[in-house]
Amino acid sequence: MRRTRHFRAAATLSAVALLAACGGGDGEEPAGEDVDQGQTEDAGDAEDTETEDESTATEDGGEAAGGGSADEFSLGYVLPETGQLAFLGPPQISALGLAIEDINAAGGVLGNEVPEPVPGDEAAQDTVAQASADRVLNQDVSAIVGAAASGMSLAIIDRVTGAGVMQCSGSNTAPTFTDYEDNGLYIRTAPSDALQGPVLANLIINDGWSNVAILARADDYGQGLADATAEALENAGATVAVNETYDPNATDFNAPVQSAVNSGADAVVVIAFEEGTQIIQGLIENGMTPADMGFYGADGVRSPDLATLVNESDPSVLAGMKGTAPASADNPDFLDALAEFDPELGDNTQFAPQVYDCVVTMALAAEAAGSADAEVFKEEVVNVTKDGEKCTSYEQCLELVSNGEDIDYDGVSGPLDFVEAGEPGRATIEVYGFNEEGELESLETVESNPQEDM
Repeated sequence: MRRTRHFRAAATLSAVALLAACGGGDGEEPAGEDVDQGQTEDAGDAEDTETEDESTATEDGGEAAGGGSADEFSLGYVLPETGQLAFLGPPQISALGLAIEDINAAGGVLGNEVPEPVPGDEAAQDTVAQASADRVLNQDVSAIVGAAASGMSLAIIDRVTGAGVMQCSGSNTAPTFTDYEDNGLYIRTAPSDALQGPVLANLIINDGWSNVAILARADDYGQGLADATAEALENAGATVAVNETYDPNATDFNAPVQSAVNSGADAVVVIAFEEGTQIIQGLIENGMTPADMGFYGADGVRSPDLATLVNESDPSVLAGMKGTAPASADNPDFLDALAEFDPELGDNTQFAPQVYDCVVTMALAAEAAGSADAEVFKEEVVNVTKDGEKCTSYEQCLELVSNGEDIDYDGVSGPLDFVEAGEPGRATIEVYGFNEEGELESLETVESNPQEDM
């Protein structure tokens, strides 16, 4: 029987369970009654106390001491244990633990067991995430898993890669990372929003809408997905009436709502996190409803609770709203193993498959390179995900590598097929919708592979 490792996060599922980890996290705690305003402040104080004497890094992203020189393959993480995205910590941290358990059951990496990871909290605050990264780096880890939010990864990426340590996120989707100068040391198993945007645009066009207003968070996630969607809409002959970003930490979203209302658009797209509830309420109050026009969201508002949050007395107001989100392969075996490893997760498994694949991909790269030094095994991370003998588990892949075979690891989240930037070259995107009762439903999955469309 599997056991739950004691590094599993103690954070519980947020009452506002908007699945928003793909981007965001700009270092500021957003306003709103559903966010514990004191939570991340306390976490920040605790981290600062713990790391005061351990780090040589500066708050503005200077290089941290340590890291990248471990003789054995070891890991740390910077994931949300507290703060507004704390509900995303447990599935990712447990997936990391399950991957380590499976790797060790197969013989470890380079003949050594992988130790328990060094923990770190991103807490939706730049300074906390940076302090956590510094503390993890000072333990001479080979790689860091995280952060969950794109904004938090951007807050620590220079520290991590500058220390010669690999960073892998299972949930960053901002297009920013594709061309980021990371010396080959940043990878991700979640697809870029450059792959999600065209699917969202095609959904809108296929539903018969041609004049679209886009409202998006003013961060790398929001702007990136908005621009990818707008470009695909215009390439398909549609008009983008509005492509406007807003401050996600504002207390009033009337200005972007009115921009959409006054645009004459026949469809609206909301690319948001928890603040999306207020924006959607504002749009509906001004007559822009899913019953009368195209009404769309993305992964940041994909939540079974969204309709109730928008209108507790009448969740059916969201009937007809649709959206897109990165999907994982249908993998009941993995979900059963994760549930056995951590029974407390329940249905909260968002991005768990992608984090599991982060760990296995890096471990296989270390095996293929014969080194636990990220500066060495970075040359193999792309190679182990494509163009070799297919394998679907660490144990199976390890046997092939040990026999001198090139491998193609198809992960629990699906085929990875990394491009040179160290990210999936194709993606499976879910199309979701809200039924007449305001209940969230998965409608279909769509493959996004620009290389095959060329």
